[in-house]
Amino acid sequence: MMKLASTALVTLIMVSGVSVADDAAINAKYEKSCKLCHDGGLMGAPKTGDVEAWAPRLEKGNEVLLKHVKEGFNAMPPKGTCMDCTDEEFQKLIEKMAK
Repeated sequence: MMKLASTALVTLIMVSGVSVADDAAINAKYEKSCKLCHDGGLMGAPKTGDVEAWAPRLEKGNEVLLKHVKEGFNAMPPKGTCMDCTDEEFQKLIEKMAK
């Protein structure tokens, strides 16, 4: 029983560590590429954490949002200046800003 509990605890710590590292990487990409416009709503960008501003965008679906990020949209440049972001990272960045 004790071995099972130890294994579960180690697994939990390992999974949490990946999540924390992933969060740190996404936060770093946000700081580098998104924050300037999305923190203050520069040039019409929806502000990070403004659920109302993000709602109509989220309603368009992930495919449209990802297309807008990758190709640029309105005043946002292609890839939002995150040239090394993957589609998965863009999705996580959108989720971070929309909360």
